Amino acid sequence: MKKTTLSVNINKVATLRNARGGQVPNVVQVALDCEKFGADGITVHPRPDERHIRYADVRDLKKVLTTEFNIEGYPQDSFIQLVLEVKPTQVTLVPDPPEALTSNAGWDTLKHRDFLTEIVAEFKRNGIRTSIFTDTRAEIIEAAALTGTDRIELYTEPYATEFVIDAAKAVAPFAKASALAHQCGLQVNAGHDLSLQNLHYFAAEVPYLDEVSIGHALISDALYLGLQNTIEQYNQQLIF
Repeated sequence: MKKTTLSVNINKVATLRNARGGQVPNVVQVALDCEKFGADGITVHPRPDERHIRYADVRDLKKVLTTEFNIEGYPQDSFIQLVLEVKPTQVTLVPDPPEALTSNAGWDTLKHRDFLTEIVAEFKRNGIRTSIFTDTRAEIIEAAALTGTDRIELYTEPYATEFVIDAAKAVAPFAKASALAHQCGLQVNAGHDLSLQNLHYFAAEVPYLDEVSIGHALISDALYLGLQNTIEQYNQQLIF
């Protein structure tokens, strides 16, 4: 029985499109195909320089998606206004500055608690579920809960890096963090460098895991396996 939903991050599809201009590959069509092939949701991370997902893509996707739509990004003014306009199912707040290549750390929710509390409240007033990107430290998760957020998203690159060395040791802090988040009344997402090699073990060992968001590995696998087959294989990793 599948207990964790799969959200496909399509940023890399937009990166490929932007390399040549035009609309090939078509970001909206790929998103619709992901839904058709079994994805439970679509994730995008629009950055101000629009080097992959563009703000126009976000608006176009909102019109046609029928599964969960998750928009992640740093909450600067332009991002906040986009989210309030589009009203996705979920917004995931990440701490990386606009020029960062990719997300590489969770929020310091102790230092930025007041800032995050204000933003979370605004999104929730507009009926948008909120998630805050965090690491596994107990004090960070407890402070995240105090912001009023609905969920946290655990930053899983440390797990992916250590998995090939000692899987049990790598997953232990994430299992503990997820259990603590649940005790704090939070739902739990996870993402970053999860793959066909490490996803099943992570999902099996981490309790209360509601959602994983996967982009780079999944889109890369699709080059070899095909998009439909790839999404089916990722979904299989979440079945026990």
